[in-house]
Amino acid sequence: MLTDPIADYLTRIRNASMAKHKMVEIPSSNIKKEITKILFDKGYILNYKFEDDVFPKQIKIALKYHQSTKEPVLTKLVRISSPGLRKYVAASELPRVLNGLGIAIISTSKGMMTDKEARTLNIGGEVICYIS
Repeated sequence: MLTDPIADYLTRIRNASMAKHKMVEIPSSNIKKEITKILFDKGYILNYKFEDDVFPKQIKIALKYHQSTKEPVLTKLVRISSPGLRKYVAASELPRVLNGLGIAIISTSKGMMTDKEARTLNIGGEVICYIS
């Protein structure tokens, strides 16, 4: 039983990318699926696949590396809001990661989105993690 499955998700991706693995398998949940879609849309991962026909349900993520240096694209994955200390921000206080080069994933009333999308919609929410 995990107390923080999102922190486990981020740690598995971080460890696999630092070990230069091509693929990582993670137990699935709806929040993890939404974070995976955001990572793919923003170009941080190569591809993903949701395997809902197996038990337990899995997410397979193909990690992305720079062509020339073979370094991982995902360099920093930081969990901000945890089950013991939730971090909520208003629309005017949305964080900027690396002056806009990274993204913050925000859980809002309109669903999971990046800080830039939440800023354009002028809504706040719970800051899940920073990614750069």
